[in-house]
Amino acid sequence: MTETTRSLHGRCTAQAMLPSPFGPLLWARTASGIAGMWFDAQKWFPTAFDAPERPGDPLIQEAATQLDDYFGGRRRVFDMPLDLHGTPFQKAVWAALLRIEPGRTCTYGDIAVAVGSPQGVRAVGMAVGRNPVGIIVPCHRVIGRDGTLTGYAGGLDRKQALLRLEGVLHPQQESLL
Repeated sequence: MTETTRSLHGRCTAQAMLPSPFGPLLWARTASGIAGMWFDAQKWFPTAFDAPERPGDPLIQEAATQLDDYFGGRRRVFDMPLDLHGTPFQKAVWAALLRIEPGRTCTYGDIAVAVGSPQGVRAVGMAVGRNPVGIIVPCHRVIGRDGTLTGYAGGLDRKQALLRLEGVLHPQQESLL
């Protein structure tokens, strides 16, 4: 169980497993906002929450609709309350991820500098990998210093597809996988 999962137990008010073009997504929310969205079987996938299964929850439904709009090319920016649980360093990294504009990428080193820890590239990578709300907190926009598509908890194939959807991935980059 990750720290995120541990901190969410008892705080989640609803959860739902909903379909997406990239496979089922587990959504979790608290009274304050969306606290998690994980691909089925992704790395750091949480254990079961003690929250009721509510696929019709209004906030989860709104978030899922926004994500569907993103997949359909009708949305580039998300507008939903988030309730991210993690260490102060993780939260700083996730806040930096939220500042990466759609259609852009940056490196782990760029994020390390942005959070005031220029030597902390490896720690940044770990925080990025534990992002509890992938896509919405756009960790897929972080690439290796040499332009390669490095790790993604949801799988490199999904990272590649998300970047292609945003118009970032060019055919010559696809051979970097």
